[in-house]
Amino acid sequence: MPAADKYLFEMKEDCGVFGVYGHPEAANLTYLGLYALQHRGQEGAGICSSDGKQLYIEKSMGLVADVFTERRLKRLPGYMAIGHNRYSTAGGSSLKNVQPLAANFSLGSVAIAHNGNLVNAAELRSRLEDEGAIFHSTSDSEVIVHLTAHIHGESFRHRLIHALRDVSGAFSLLILREKELIAVRDPYGVRPLSLGRFDGAHVLASETCAFDLIGAEHVRDVEPGEMLIINERGLESLKAINSVRRAHCVFEFIYFARPDSSIFGGTVVNGVRKELGRQLARESSVDADLVIPVPDSGMPAALGYAEESGIPFDLGLIRNHYVGRTFIEPKQSIRHFGVKIKLNPVRKILKGKRVVVVDDSIVRGTTSKKIVKMIRETGGASEVHLRISSPPTIAPCFYGIDTPTRKELIASTHMIEEIRRFVTADSLAYLSLEGLRSALSNPDDYCYACFTNDYPISFPGEHLQQMDLFVGV
Repeated sequence: MPAADKYLFEMKEDCGVFGVYGHPEAANLTYLGLYALQHRGQEGAGICSSDGKQLYIEKSMGLVADVFTERRLKRLPGYMAIGHNRYSTAGGSSLKNVQPLAANFSLGSVAIAHNGNLVNAAELRSRLEDEGAIFHSTSDSEVIVHLTAHIHGESFRHRLIHALRDVSGAFSLLILREKELIAVRDPYGVRPLSLGRFDGAHVLASETCAFDLIGAEHVRDVEPGEMLIINERGLESLKAINSVRRAHCVFEFIYFARPDSSIFGGTVVNGVRKELGRQLARESSVDADLVIPVPDSGMPAALGYAEESGIPFDLGLIRNHYVGRTFIEPKQSIRHFGVKIKLNPVRKILKGKRVVVVDDSIVRGTTSKKIVKMIRETGGASEVHLRISSPPTIAPCFYGIDTPTRKELIASTHMIEEIRRFVTADSLAYLSLEGLRSALSNPDDYCYACFTNDYPISFPGEHLQQMDLFVGV
């Protein structure tokens, strides 16, 4: 999970998408792709397919394996399909917001799967409603559908390009029509989106780990601002939106992407995370007997920290992988059991040891405090030194990550020494921003807004107040 507070409050990524064109088992392949991308969204899942004549859609709340029974998959015929795993960042958690979102208009049927957030969605929605649009969901993704329908033009691609030039924010989109599949990425390239080939078919996915599962070849990234149109004539690439600069989400490397994926130009995620740990050890060494990760988020960085520091690595915390979402937001009366249900310290490993605990980030600090206390009291560690493989998170994200408001982020209102005292660690150190940048190829191509409060994509003024950005400044 993404942050040290993940067991009581999750910093959630907005969705994973997968698509197939040109394979007789398109829906089944999409199911497998979504299964590989389950970490990107666990609230709902959906697949829309086409047989060249009409669209078929199945979706529901829940995990991929629970939503798509054999009977449901048989109701998705055709040689092309798109799928979506959802975490609710904009719009809330309900079946009406589970994607793909489908609609009919003058040019036929269309379904859309969207990874990211539009920062001007409320403004556009209000304008469209004034023009007579009727929305069926509260998702910002539906704004794209209505914009496309309201724009005049002979071709769907013309309408879509003009619609996307009107939106602001992060979007990696897969769009399915009766006879074609369209992929498009915002001009900043905030969220990853990759193109692959499998058994003569074109495949698209948020992460390459989905290609690995089905045995597909990774061809390349969809470029920022690029639109791919795949139909019976083949694959066509258009520069739909001018890309002034890149602003890839750096948190994809810190947590969100799976370690075995290659993203943002083919960089392997696990390698970056280990280098973050190595750099953390260079910046904040401490005399200790043992390095342990907060599983699973701190694992690669802890390995890198141990390798660089020469301190032995071990699994001092064991995670229970079979706990459902029941305990993520429990009733207040049992909330204090949350961390113990998820994690258990190994006393035989920890007792009497000076321990370095590595995790990827701290959000509110409350669960970090529980983990430190558990390692010291239940595990019997003599010292607990907390090391974080990213800089302090001081600002919320509006591009597809469900973070708390600024006033809820402990690092936005507290100095590092104050946070150390709060979490009761013997020492606390974060990776520096310079250290983070040093682990990346082309470091200027990333968004660091959650660490710097410097946002590459501007917001409407009302949106800033609504999202509580300036609270605590």
